[in-house]
Amino acid sequence: MKAVVFSEQGSTEVLQYTDVPKPTLDANEVLVKVEACAVNYLDLHARRNRPEIEAKLSRGDTPHILGSDIAGTIAEIGVTVSGTTVEDRVVLAPCIPCGVCSDCHCGAENLCDTQELIGFQTNGGYAEYVKAPAQNAIQLPDTLSFVDAAAMPIAYLTAWHMLMTRAKLRPGEAILILGVGGGVGSAGLQIAKLTGASVFATASSDEKLARAREMGADATINYKDVDFSEAVLDMTDGRGVDVVLEHVGAATWEQSIASLAKNGRLVSCGVTTGNIGTINIRKLYQKQLTVMGSALGTVRELRTLVDLAAQGKLAPIIDRTLPLHRAGEAHLLLENRQNFGKIVLVNA
Repeated sequence: MKAVVFSEQGSTEVLQYTDVPKPTLDANEVLVKVEACAVNYLDLHARRNRPEIEAKLSRGDTPHILGSDIAGTIAEIGVTVSGTTVEDRVVLAPCIPCGVCSDCHCGAENLCDTQELIGFQTNGGYAEYVKAPAQNAIQLPDTLSFVDAAAMPIAYLTAWHMLMTRAKLRPGEAILILGVGGGVGSAGLQIAKLTGASVFATASSDEKLARAREMGADATINYKDVDFSEAVLDMTDGRGVDVVLEHVGAATWEQSIASLAKNGRLVSCGVTTGNIGTINIRKLYQKQLTVMGSALGTVRELRTLVDLAAQGKLAPIIDRTLPLHRAGEAHLLLENRQNFGKIVLVNA
């Protein structure tokens, strides 16, 4: 089969479109013919410098195939698999949990200490075929395209878990969404508006902010021009927002905290600009703020998102589609922040 692979970390030049063996199935697995696979920032980090990938490559476990956001059709099923048949249209839940720990047993598999991520610890969807545990295959309705489905597992699942499960965003509240042009940011905007919240959004260009307003953002801020926390406080008469969706990290941490109203909640899922942020503890307790982390989401939550998309209540934002062999170009577009929404690779 054809796949985009790499055997050493580095620039996009390490990505090679070549022939590799088709995966062979264990008894509990399914083989999916990949129709669409979305690109994530984690793919870029894995290609460049993530130590987990470096360790995998140093063990001689090469080449590696990226891709966690996968939609396609079932091509083969393992001998113990039931409830799934060949030709079923599916999207894959990206997390492979252990299935036996207390977190897995209580339905919080995204907290599993030994979970693996498809396309990170395992080979992923930058290929014609990918294998996964049958439990990860979620049926798709005919009304939902493979491209739209592939946009959902990482970005929409992450945003949903952040806003609905962790921050418990409520109708009428105000939320600040950082980097609204990215996958998590644009997904968070849709989910927040569906919830009935008022949305403040930041981005690096006026073009992206115009798109955000078209999608329903109530106020937009170009973070290259101003301190966004000061802008938020000005626009809310000094009150601030109830929730901040934070996925940038060190570069925005203090501004994000400063943007919160009393009893505000900051929920973080990423650290693209660094792991370490400082906080004024006195302001934390005086304003009675809550700071929380969030990582991916559960299979149950992904099923909810698929249902909402099938009903037309959520419409995944697709920046563009590219053929699989142009994965390097997709990485460069994402690195240079030239996208609004998801970039999706497709098998022609």
